[in-house]
Amino acid sequence: MIPVLEIGGTHVTAALVTPDASRVTGQTRRPLDAQGSAAAVLGTVLRCARALHVPPGARWGVAIPGPFDYSKGIALFADVGKFDALNGLDLRAALLDGLPGHPADVVFLNDAHAFLIGEWTAGAARGHRRVVGITLGTGVGSAFLARGRVRTSGPGVPPEGRMDLTEVDGRPLEETVSRRAIRARYADPDADVHHIAERARAGEERARRVLTRAFTALGAELGPRLHAFGASALVVGGSMAHSWDLVAPALHTGLTAWNRPPGPPGTRHTRAVEPAVLDGHAALIGAARAAGPRTGTMEAGIRNARD
Repeated sequence: MIPVLEIGGTHVTAALVTPDASRVTGQTRRPLDAQGSAAAVLGTVLRCARALHVPPGARWGVAIPGPFDYSKGIALFADVGKFDALNGLDLRAALLDGLPGHPADVVFLNDAHAFLIGEWTAGAARGHRRVVGITLGTGVGSAFLARGRVRTSGPGVPPEGRMDLTEVDGRPLEETVSRRAIRARYADPDADVHHIAERARAGEERARRVLTRAFTALGAELGPRLHAFGASALVVGGSMAHSWDLVAPALHTGLTAWNRPPGPPGTRHTRAVEPAVLDGHAALIGAARAAGPRTGTMEAGIRNARD
């Protein structure tokens, strides 16, 4: 079993994943204060991890948002509104010292990359050679995957593969599409995004307008990139994807540049916009794929993929 952690802006999850990434067990989840001190954040992560029964010398996979030096395991959270207290911390050293079972190593990867690799392995992106994943929560995470490998450059791919570095109307994307942006535009300090979604479903026009604006803008920014990348699927995860009935119509409206079929009339094109289906397990599976053996399921998935 491969031990994994998913460290997010509001929670941390620890779990064990089978080597073939087919099953997640022993899952433990704790709330996490991204504004807390380094000691408080690290303490929460380690308490969550210690709930697992891990054999000695295990190799851990850790999915964590950026900015982060994933090869060195060093946090780079300067002025990003979360985990500021971790900025400059050698998280690899801290985890090697504190994780149960005296781990042999800790492998880090971007949480959005882990999410899409998980969905490509066993979820909504399965069978697609070129696919894009978006996570909607405290911010906008993104991943561009070709034949099972993350792409950070090339046609349609934003700088570093990060949609949060793109702009809408000259402003950073996350000033239009993110938890804080949607709450600010709705202008009710007591309403979080799920409250706004509930009010939109109940017929409140202001709530529906705020959500429609945000997700239509996201689709408009994504559309040309999906087209240039040659993606056959867009998979959407994160907490906001739970309101798929509100997200999907606005997103489709904005995706006109991708929905417009290239090539001559009558050409068949398979394009899908799907919510994540692994119910929070996607990033855990992706982290296990990064930490586990480089055999079997990845190669099989590539052979069975379609354009």
